[in-house]
Parts: sequence; structure tokens; C-alpha cells
Amino acid sequence: MSQRELKEAFIRNLNGTSLGEVSLGSVLAPLCLISRGLLLIIYYLNRGGLPLSWNVHLLMDFTILILPLILSCTVLSDALLHVIMGLAAINASLVLYIYYNKKQNTCTPFQNVIKNFLQINLEANHIPFVTAFRVFINVKTAISILAVDFTVFPRRYAKTETYGTGVMDFGVGAYIIANALVCPEARRKDVQMSKSGYVFKQLSSVWPLFLLGMVRLISVKATGYHEHVSEYGVYWNFFFTLAVVRVIASVFLSIFPVNRSWILAVVTGGLYQLTLETTDLKSFIIQENNRTMGFLHSNKEGIFSVIGYVAIYMAGVQVGLYVMQVRTQVRNWIKVICMLLLTSFILFAALYICQTFVEPVSRRMANLSFCLWTTAQSLFFLSCVSIADLTIAFSKKLSNCSLVPSSWNPKIFTSPQRLANERKIQRESEGLCLIQAVNRNQLLFFCLANFMTGLTNVLVDTISSSDLFSVCVLLLYMFTNCCVIYILHLRGITVKFW
Repeated sequence: MSQRELKEAFIRNLNGTSLGEVSLGSVLAPLCLISRGLLLIIYYLNRGGLPLSWNVHLLMDFTILILPLILSCTVLSDALLHVIMGLAAINASLVLYIYYNKKQNTCTPFQNVIKNFLQINLEANHIPFVTAFRVFINVKTAISILAVDFTVFPRRYAKTETYGTGVMDFGVGAYIIANALVCPEARRKDVQMSKSGYVFKQLSSVWPLFLLGMVRLISVKATGYHEHVSEYGVYWNFFFTLAVVRVIASVFLSIFPVNRSWILAVVTGGLYQLTLETTDLKSFIIQENNRTMGFLHSNKEGIFSVIGYVAIYMAGVQVGLYVMQVRTQVRNWIKVICMLLLTSFILFAALYICQTFVEPVSRRMANLSFCLWTTAQSLFFLSCVSIADLTIAFSKKLSNCSLVPSSWNPKIFTSPQRLANERKIQRESEGLCLIQAVNRNQLLFFCLANFMTGLTNVLVDTISSSDLFSVCVLLLYMFTNCCVIYILHLRGITVKFW
């Protein structure tokens, strides 16, 4: 077999992992986020000097936020539960350390501290946990698209062939949700134009995705790069899916009320599943012997799965509408977290029923079970990140330190001069934050990761690489991606020309 055939065989005919393991993996990134915030606060309590220099911030963010994610899907994948338990214990110890070393109200009982925290207001120009959620989805995607080509990456984490729940299967749906959360409709942006004009504007705004899809298609075909054809088809790819989903969603949301987008999600997913069950569409998508009979046959997975992704996008818009509402008090955000968790559990229950009486999860078709799973899992991940954010806010209130970037700041009544000085330092901290760097140029980061993945596969024999070498390559790959995007952030450059 040629090198290309070996790599294609390496990523085919996989069955995924359990729902529990995917959910467990969603806990690690929020724990890393907490660790980074607590360590900055402890440094402030002991040294009093924040922010740190740009190179120290970059190294710290990469070590605490990125390194554990790489190790968790490679050499530490079989010890994931122990890693999470150990990190949770360390974080709990750090919170206690901050409580006993706080600079004010040292004699206040812990229950009173909690009670006071629930009543305070939070200030931020945006909702930090939504930003962190979107960044972590992007980072995990970047890690996985290269790691999957190495033997150190567990095969159960890779995309499944037809049915199953792989970690990378969730990543695809979560990427759709992440985009829907911050779309103009979810942010309630007033559109001062006709509906047809608005749809045309959205159509023109996705041309970079079509262009990127064409660039990827041409480069893959021209270089003989290995492909997983049953993923999207012969000529289709995820960039085309993103573009088409956005255009269709814009048409739907220009016709139907945005605050009823969950109904569109249910109807779209339900009717699609009904069509799969009552017609020959399911067998048409799954069978492999008709790739040469035209464009539809060649790209059937990519074309028909768009229907399921539109349903997922609509669900994400509804979540975005709810989460993006203006709230300031801590207790109100706790209610939001409880609602997100409750909705996630309800969707998991619906998933159990759907898998039992209809069919299992299939990313290949983006069936109803896949829509339920990715939405439920995304809400669970979003809830975990929001809990992490509140934990950091609580620690900031204890320590009277507001200098941890990409997190909420408890409103502290102080002199105008000190408040102005702190806000100036906060802006400096945001300018040195890797999370903000990736958030600033998310599409560029995703494109850079795709380019670096292709380049690495050309230069490295991924299948024959040892575990140690594979991890080193992944670390260098991610550090390069982060450095490029971080330098652009330091210089205030946002790459967006559409």
C-alpha cells in the first residue's frame, strides 16, 4: 500500500467511544481555565505585580491551557479520569489558599462570603465564558485534526465511519454551535434593511468560506493528500458546510421569529430523520458504490448532512439568545447555568430514547441522534466553562484582584482614580491573553491549523512516529499556531477583510 492509502485506512472504519468519555473530556479545559486564573491571583497576592511580560503570559497560557489538552488526547488519554480528579483537587486547594490568605475581611465566615458573592454584580464588556467556549472548541479542533494522523491519538477519539460517538464527531457539531452562539441574530443586532437585502448581505459575507473550501479542495486534489471520502464526499469539505449552513439559516431566520429558532431546530431535525426512515435516503447516503454517478452521488454525505447541521445551528441561535441577555448579578448567572445543565440533561434523555427506538448517532448523516447529542454535549461543555468563570470571579472577589484576563470582574466600590488605574491594567492584561488572541482571529487560527496540518503530514511520517516524537511534533505545531496568532494580537491586527 502507498503512504496515502495507509493513512486513509488508518482513519477509516472506526466506531468511536462512549458518551461518558466524551463528557468527561469536556471537564478538563474548564479546570485548566480555573488553574490559570487561580495561579495569577496567587502570584498577585504574593508579589503584587500584574500583568506579567508578554512572553511569560504566552508561555504560561500555553503551558496551562494548551499543553494539558494535547497530553489528554495522547499519552494521558487512558488516565483522563485521574488527571481530572488530580487537577480538581489542586484547584480546590488553591481556592482555600486564596481564602485563607485574602487581603480583606479575614475573619468573615465562609458561608457569609458565599452569601455576599451571590449578591454582587459582575462587569464585563462581553460574556467571558462564551468567548472561552468558542476558543476551546477551536483549539481542540486544531489539536485533533493533526493528532488523528498519529498512532498516539486513540482511535476511539477519531471520527466514526457511519455510527458512533467520537470526540472529533462532537467537535464538528460544537463548531457549528460556537458560530451560532454569536451570530447577529443571537446578539439581537438590529438590521436596518429589507429581508431580501439582509439575506444577500449574509450570502456575500460567507464568500471567504467558499473560497477556503475551494483552496482546500484544489490543494488536496493537486497534492494527492489523504482523504476520508465518507466524511463529506469527494469534492465537499467542512468549509462548504459552514458557508451553506450560514446562508440557509439566514433565510430561515429572516422568515421566522428568531426567538422561536428552537422550533425550527426540532422541525428540521425531526423531518430529516423521518425522511431517512421512510425513504431510501439513508441507504443512498451509506452505500459506497455510486461515487461516479454525478455531483450529488459524489458528495452525498456533505450535501445531506447540511440539513442536520442547520438544525444544530438553529438550536445554537436559541441558546445564544438566552445566554446573551443582559445580566449582572451572580445569582442570575447561576440560574443560567442551572438552566443550561437542565436542558443538557433533557436532551441527553431524548438522545437515549432516540438511540433506543430510532437509530444511533451518525455524524456521516447528521441524523436526529447526532443533533441531540452535539447540542446536549455543547450545553454541558458551556455549563462547565461558565462554572469555571464564576469560580475565578469568586476568587477575584476574595483576593480583591481584578487582573485575570478573559473573566468576569466583581464590581468593587473604590476611588475613581484607583478604578481607572485598574481598568487600564485590565486592558493591558487582555492584550496579553492567549484566549483573546485566538478569539480575535478565530477563522485565521482555524485556517492556519489546517495549513500546518497539511505541511506536517508532508514532512513527517505520522503513522511510523513514536509516541514521544508525536507529542513533540504536536507541541511544536500548536505552539507555532499560537505564536502567530499571539503576535497578531499584540500588534492589534484583526485579519478580516469581508
